[in-house]
Amino acid sequence: MGNQALISYLDTNVAIFLHSGDAGRLTPRAISQLERSGLLVSAIVMLELEMLYEKGVLRYPAAQILADLSQQIALSVCQLPMAVVMGYALRVKWTRDPGDRVIVANAMANNDAPLITSDRRIQAEYPNVIW
Repeated sequence: MGNQALISYLDTNVAIFLHSGDAGRLTPRAISQLERSGLLVSAIVMLELEMLYEKGVLRYPAAQILADLSQQIALSVCQLPMAVVMGYALRVKWTRDPGDRVIVANAMANNDAPLITSDRRIQAEYPNVIW
């Protein structure tokens, strides 16, 4: 496969910041990582986005957010098998939040890939956070 590009995962909050035009909330380090990485989200980010839309927190459904970010920054949903990701999620013991567990596990399952997040708990627990 040759020289593979660096892959980074976005947490739900970062996807929301980017889609809402609120990139100013990102740190310079996070922006730099966005600019030099192939960008993925865990499939559970899509579920979290849709649930926020259903609650009226977001103005757009998950599919629209993904389509927009796919076009703007080439974001895509990670295609690792769910069984593989869940195997890693079983090792994440520091939170009871299923979304956070799966998002971190997804990055872990992809060679401990960087995870861009403003979430302080994830920052404290996952060694490859970019913020």
